[in-house]
Amino acid sequence: MPPRAQHLEVADAGYAERIAFVLEVAEHLHAYGTTAQRLEGAVVAVAQRLGLDCEAWSNPTGMILSFNDPRRPAGVSDTTRVIRLAPGDTDLFKLCEADRIAEDVMAGRVGIAEGHAQLRALGRPASRRERAMQVIGFGMASAAVAGLLRLPWLDIATAGLIGVLIGLLELASQGRPRLQEAGDAISGVVAGFVAIAVASLVGPLNLNTVTIASLIVLLPGMALTNAVNELTSRHLVSGTARFAGALTTVLKLTIGTVIAFKVAELAGLQPHIRASRPQPDWVEGVAVFTGALAFAVLFRAAKRDWWIVMLAAASGYLIARFGGQMFGSPAGVFLAALATSAAGNAYARLAQRPGALVRVPGIIMLVPGSVALRGVINLVQQQNVDAGGDAALAVLNTLMALVAGLLFGNLLVSARRNL
Repeated sequence: MPPRAQHLEVADAGYAERIAFVLEVAEHLHAYGTTAQRLEGAVVAVAQRLGLDCEAWSNPTGMILSFNDPRRPAGVSDTTRVIRLAPGDTDLFKLCEADRIAEDVMAGRVGIAEGHAQLRALGRPASRRERAMQVIGFGMASAAVAGLLRLPWLDIATAGLIGVLIGLLELASQGRPRLQEAGDAISGVVAGFVAIAVASLVGPLNLNTVTIASLIVLLPGMALTNAVNELTSRHLVSGTARFAGALTTVLKLTIGTVIAFKVAELAGLQPHIRASRPQPDWVEGVAVFTGALAFAVLFRAAKRDWWIVMLAAASGYLIARFGGQMFGSPAGVFLAALATSAAGNAYARLAQRPGALVRVPGIIMLVPGSVALRGVINLVQQQNVDAGGDAALAVLNTLMALVAGLLFGNLLVSARRNL
């Protein structure tokens, strides 16, 4: 179909058809982990380009979208949709595809019916190879974090093994709602028990640190950051709900870990614990590369975008690392978030693609999820409020630095597009 004919098709499409397309776009963006302010902005922009007035309200578990046709008398065409959705998960490939399809429809290069069909095609289940890659990604991420902490080789291998087991558990929970609800707690049990078994039967470990490193992919550091970001953007309901969800995840992981420790104690296992970080600098370098690759896989980026995701993840970590050495840890996190946010907006402007390809992986190694989990575990183990005080303060400092960096990065290079 010629571009002019396609443009006319979009302009002349029926009211219900245009609403259905906007709803499909909104559901996909929500499913791929888009924050409330960016999702609402993107949905309103798509609706306006299709000749609709739209008021959007989003939260982590649903959306309310109200539409009307400005060409009709007030009140005649008012339509409201209430959609209940599961919390989203980052999927950079599908996010980029949804953005491309929406842009093609708005520009008239693709008709609404064809665009709607393309969006629905994105909902296909993951292939066996993709699921296997996700499991491997879990193991790589856990081992990489242990390497970044310069733990001994046995600790790194144990964290990687537990990461693979947790990846298999996550895979098994898909399509099983009850298992999915308890998944975080079960993962904590698995991580804690395997780490204790290795420390008891094979060799000494940095026990708590290995357990936390192995759970790194499940930690809600990104959710905490997004929650505070939404709160500062005055999306109070969404930010509060996301913050509560993140805290609940930390509690479930802690519950599972504490259960594992108690069961191991009743079983008579005596883990040998050490505090040792002997690895040379090159191990940290390999871990940075491995972690960046792991997050490219876990964020489901297209292979052609792996280099972008890996470069963003490694750059964010290195800026925070060396900036922290010169100016202090919070300042390093601030500089990394500032550079990542500005780079993401610049990439979106130049490449006409979602800046999330740079922004999300750029801050993933900075988020405070592991510190939060360590603080809660220490609190439960020692039954002393003071035990988690330092961790709580570290989480607060990291969150403030991250959000400040994201806010000022958006000021430094303004966002031309919502995604």
